[in-house]
Amino acid sequence: MEGTPDGRWEAGTMVTDGAAEPDVGQAASPPPEPLPPPDSLPRRAFLGMAAGALMGGVGTACSGPEAVGSAAVITQPNVQWRLASSYPRTIDALFGSSEILAEKLSAITDGRFQLRNYSAGELVPALEVFDAVQGGSVQVGHTPAYYYTGRNPALAFDTTVPFGLTARQQNAWILDGGGMELMRSLYSDFGLMNFLGGNTGVQMGGWFRREIPSLAELQGIRMRIPGMGGEVMSQMGVNVQVLGGSEIYPALERGAIDATEWVGPYDDEKLGFHRVAPFYYYPGWWEPGPASTFMVNRAAWDALPSSYQQAFEVAAAAAAQRTQTIYDARNPEALARLVAGGTQLRRFSEDIMTAALQTSREVIEAAAAADPGNYGRVYTAWKKFREDSFRWFATSEQEYERFAFQSPVL
Repeated sequence: MEGTPDGRWEAGTMVTDGAAEPDVGQAASPPPEPLPPPDSLPRRAFLGMAAGALMGGVGTACSGPEAVGSAAVITQPNVQWRLASSYPRTIDALFGSSEILAEKLSAITDGRFQLRNYSAGELVPALEVFDAVQGGSVQVGHTPAYYYTGRNPALAFDTTVPFGLTARQQNAWILDGGGMELMRSLYSDFGLMNFLGGNTGVQMGGWFRREIPSLAELQGIRMRIPGMGGEVMSQMGVNVQVLGGSEIYPALERGAIDATEWVGPYDDEKLGFHRVAPFYYYPGWWEPGPASTFMVNRAAWDALPSSYQQAFEVAAAAAAQRTQTIYDARNPEALARLVAGGTQLRRFSEDIMTAALQTSREVIEAAAAADPGNYGRVYTAWKKFREDSFRWFATSEQEYERFAFQSPVL
């Protein structure tokens, strides 16, 4: 097997801690000595001695054996990866997802699998994370896939599409509704793999420097909005721009843009949009359940021991779940602070919502018709899941919310 100095195989050796150790194969050995009682050793050492005894006292794992008495403990390699994020460190919930991933990964592997995180702009610009992972300059990227629909428009479904799935529904589609298999087939064309990287839940409709009471008032507005939502807004007369998180406030402050969307109250308050744009619109119909993605270079992934692959999957799942709970817990208080400070909440008008729904349908169906074998295949499966899920949620969740959310507090 071949490998690199970050803890993978090369020419019959394993690189660990910068030094190459020879692979150890099966060899004849004398009968192992009796094991001491379990109480006399730490559990890990005892289990390692037992494994060594069962295999004739010879380590056969990735790196060489470490002696404990006359037996051997099987060890794993030291691996150091780098992660490039599309998020600035100030956005602690989104950037924090990669930090949770790194912490869990280190803990599960006893510190042998280390992940060093870089925020947007530290290694690569926010919108070039996909390229960095594909090219192998970093092993992992943390970013929303809809930044890269120029590579393949169907990647939008890995994040969200207008009037699409909520956070719970998106997770269900990816993990148990066939979405993961469809997305993996898209990413494989670029030498990448995908894992859920955290969902913000339904987002707000964004900050505007002036009121937008009707569809007519949207015409000519310069707005930062990425993904398919941006394409829909463009067809509705908006001058769409795509900016990284750290670029938005300066552009809004100096009037280079008239409006922006980001996530919701918790993040938006940190970014300070309320100081230069007083009108806060809802709902974010273009992002009802947007998911970030941990994108992994496939060659780097294939070089990992299977136990480290499992560790990464477990750590990524923990990070994704925690991201969503952070937003659900912190958005309410942040919104209350914003309103108390003078932010004016506005709901998008019915004519804006109706036009957005119709335009979204046209955009998605046109893309499916243009690429039936790729985009169309994903859309057909996703649409069926959406119909079934919406029917169920309308039966249970919606009716509960309709009554309970407007009822007096218990």
